[in-house]
Amino acid sequence: MPGDDPIRLTLTFTRETDLALRAYVGAQGVRTGAMSKFIEEAVRWRIFDRTLQAVKASNVDVEFVDLNAAIDESCAAVRNEMWPTEPSVSNR
Repeated sequence: MPGDDPIRLTLTFTRETDLALRAYVGAQGVRTGAMSKFIEEAVRWRIFDRTLQAVKASNVDVEFVDLNAAIDESCAAVRNEMWPTEPSVSNR
């Protein structure tokens, strides 16, 4: 998460991946921490993708209409929590 203290991690790559990563990051402009930021973003995207695939797999038997209704219901609940239509007692 932003603002978290960085930790050190030792990674092992093939030489081919190492060269490709360094060439790509270098072509983007060499900045301190650029490679670390790139790897962190790649890991976050991979975790997101795997989570998304797991959710899709667990809902493969759910009808589209039912899934959309559940999503709409959840979104409405969050919206009502974040932006209530009636002022709360403390706002009156």
